[in-house]
Amino acid sequence: MEFIQVEVNQGVGIIRLNRPDVFNSFNRQMAFECQAALDQFAADNTIRAILITGNGKAFCAGQDLKEVTTPELNPGFLSILEDHYNPIIQRIRTIEKPIVAGVNGVAAGAGANIALACDIVIASENASFIQAFSKIGLVPDSAGTFFLPRLIGFQKASALCMLGEKVSAADADKMGMIYKAVSADTFEAEIHKTALALAEMPTKALGLTKRLLNQSLTNNLEQQLQLESDLQIQASSSGDYKEGVAAFVEKRKPVFKGE
Repeated sequence: MEFIQVEVNQGVGIIRLNRPDVFNSFNRQMAFECQAALDQFAADNTIRAILITGNGKAFCAGQDLKEVTTPELNPGFLSILEDHYNPIIQRIRTIEKPIVAGVNGVAAGAGANIALACDIVIASENASFIQAFSKIGLVPDSAGTFFLPRLIGFQKASALCMLGEKVSAADADKMGMIYKAVSADTFEAEIHKTALALAEMPTKALGLTKRLLNQSLTNNLEQQLQLESDLQIQASSSGDYKEGVAAFVEKRKPVFKGE
C-alpha cells in the first residue's frame, strides 16, 4: 500500500489515508488500495471492527483535482464514480462489521461523504465538513444526497449542498450529522477506544443490526417488522447470544467471539 497505511490492533482493522501533503485527497491508486483493505478486513474473521482515519491535518479533501486536470492521469468522471467512490461506499455499508470514521481534520466533498457513510463518526474539535461540490460546479456524490438528508433533514442538507458552507465538528454534532465531537487532545484515544469496544462486542448481532438499519432507509413498517423478526431469530441462534445470556445469569462480563 502506497497511499494508505493498514494495521490490525486487538481485532480492529485500521485504515489511515496517507497522502497528507494533499490533505489525503483521493487518486485512482488510493481508491483501489482502500477497496482492497476493506475487502481484506471483511474476509478476516479475526477483525471485528474497522476504523478509517487520516494522517496529517486532514481526514480527506475528496478528489485530487490534479488528477482530473492532467490529461494523461484523468480516468474520467464515470470511472472516478463507478470504479473509485461508489465501490468504497458500497463496501462500507455492506460489510457486516461496525465501521468507525475518525475525522481528524477537514472532510470535504467525497471525503465528507465517505465519513458520513460509516456507522459511527467521531470528529476532532479541529475537524470540519464541507459539501464542496457546488464551489466547482459539480453535484454531491459518494451517497451524500442519500445520507445527508436522512441525518440532518431536507432543509439543512439542501442548504449545505447548495451553499457549500463549512460545518464545524461542534455544529455537526449539534445537528446530528455525526455521533460526537471530542477534544483534539483526546481524539486518538477516543476513536481507538470506541473501535476496540466494538471489536469486543457480538459481531454477528452488530452486522445484523447494520443490515436492519440499511433496510430501514427504504422499507415500510410491515417490511421492517418482518425483517427484525427474521434477523432476531438468526441472532438468537448465535454463540454470542448464548454467551451473553450465560454471562447475565452468572453475573459476569461476557466474552464474545463474534460468532
